Amino acid sequence: MQKRRLGRSNLEVSAIGLGCMRMSFGDRIPPKQEMIAFLHAAVDRGITFFDTAEVYGPFTNEELVGEALEPFRGQVVIATKFGFKHDGDKGPSPGSGLDSRPEQIKRVAEASLKRLRVEAIDLFYQHRVDPDVPIEDVAGAVKDLIQEGKVKHFGLSEASAETIRRAHAVQPVTAIQSEYSLWWRLPEENNVLATCEELGIGFVPYSPLGKGFLTGKVDESTTFDPSDIRSRIPRFTPEAIKANWALVDLLTQIGEQKGATPAQIALAWLLAQKPWIVPIPGSRRLEHLDENIGALAVELTPDDLRQIEGALSKITIQGDRYPQDLARQTGR
Repeated sequence: MQKRRLGRSNLEVSAIGLGCMRMSFGDRIPPKQEMIAFLHAAVDRGITFFDTAEVYGPFTNEELVGEALEPFRGQVVIATKFGFKHDGDKGPSPGSGLDSRPEQIKRVAEASLKRLRVEAIDLFYQHRVDPDVPIEDVAGAVKDLIQEGKVKHFGLSEASAETIRRAHAVQPVTAIQSEYSLWWRLPEENNVLATCEELGIGFVPYSPLGKGFLTGKVDESTTFDPSDIRSRIPRFTPEAIKANWALVDLLTQIGEQKGATPAQIALAWLLAQKPWIVPIPGSRRLEHLDENIGALAVELTPDDLRQIEGALSKITIQGDRYPQDLARQTGR
């Protein structure tokens, strides 16, 4: 398995990580033991970077990841997140609002340590920027946790370039996690990638396969379970899927030239952007995991990248990436 270093930090991870959210959150949750076996298989294949959050479940995803990866303590890197308000005994949820007060960050860290069965959280992200708490206070709270040995690295998710700079001045940021793919390129446009390069911060794209669209396995006839977030996303209406299919056609065409699948081309494109980019496609099936890992063997030349860029310039992606309520939390 190829390795990558997140920016100028000492945090080295597998060149492709694994998003664990849907293993115990969202639609059609698989049996726990099946997912534990799946996580063990991922480790066997060389994956060392696993992404979870307290809000996934809530709590159940951290518990799953903690139990499954306990035998590999010290061999793997687990990233988790804080930042959503707790709604009494129900725990946090995206709909309950944001809470990144320092005292809450520290409470979340203590609870996540227990669920993950680790002595220190490898990478602790602020899940979403809280407009009611200065980012300097957030960074200061994580700095305290790092000094106490409870957290190793600090990260931010969906943060602006200015916010990243302000946080980094208080506590060096190791990684930024934001959506980035061939059909969502905002990190290029809003100066976030340039800021990461300047400051030596790694970048971790989530939804690198466009929530499945870039695999070519979702078409206008696809129906989604009501519990699947894609059932609410404007970009996944039949009309938008049909309008955006030109992107899948492009990936299929390039894949035929390279002996690769559309998903592998989409991941290879991300990997070719910068050596400090580590995508975390989510998966629950071994054939998809193996397909994603296969992207590491796909080499896109400068000519290939120019061809992709030229073709993309003629495609206008239709549909918002989130419904309005979730868009407000991410800034877009």
